Amino acid sequence: MSFKNKIVWITGASSGIGEALAYEFAQQGARLVLSARRADVLEQVKAKCKNNSQHLVLPTDMTDSSRFAELVLQIESHFGAVDILINNAGVSQRALVKDTILNVDRALMEVDYFGPVALTKTLLPYMLARNSGRLVAVSSIAGLVATPYRSSYAAAKHALRAFYDSMRAEIHDSGVRVSVVYPGFVKTAISLSALVGDGSTQNKMDDAQDAGMSAGEFAKQTVKALAKGQDHIVIGGVKEKLAVYVDRLSPDLRHWLMRRVKVV
Repeated sequence: MSFKNKIVWITGASSGIGEALAYEFAQQGARLVLSARRADVLEQVKAKCKNNSQHLVLPTDMTDSSRFAELVLQIESHFGAVDILINNAGVSQRALVKDTILNVDRALMEVDYFGPVALTKTLLPYMLARNSGRLVAVSSIAGLVATPYRSSYAAAKHALRAFYDSMRAEIHDSGVRVSVVYPGFVKTAISLSALVGDGSTQNKMDDAQDAGMSAGEFAKQTVKALAKGQDHIVIGGVKEKLAVYVDRLSPDLRHWLMRRVKVV
């Protein structure tokens, strides 16, 4: 699949993985819709993209699904259609279950699950009407293998995977493709903005995150996998891929390892 002149909508595009994906898709000739809450930062990302005059900044709050239909209409009016949606926006977590208030669990599910689901449901009818398009969810290795300190984050990412897997089966013959990407540790600011038990942010870079692959390398591998038509895309280091393999081989062994592995 070539991305030249494809309309690619990326949420969470103001930093980290989303920003890196924006640069990589732009390099491949795509025309971008860049969404996040901070319009000024999105404009900075747009300015750094190849052929920046072709891209559209569209500020979006993933917790305000009441505006999603309006946003889709704006894109349809500007570009004609959305070829690929990259549901990337999200927030992480660093807290023990016993220390996490329920409002934090709800907030994580709202951003990491309900927001992407609502946006997908808003855009899906347009793709089905054209019998073409691609819906991509950025989950996490934690969406395959749950780890300590990420209970509700892992739950949301597991749920997003399940939703997309079900949808893939339902619309298999429609011409609309469905992919889920599972990043391992990528060196971004996600651990800085991760929520702790009382809902405040951690404001600290994890050692594991700091040692992760670069966002640029992640973006290259992701776009390459999507170009090949892959639907289940696991991208990470040896330890993350091994955890996925061990989970399939022996859940009991994975449980033992998760009690000992360093994830923060």
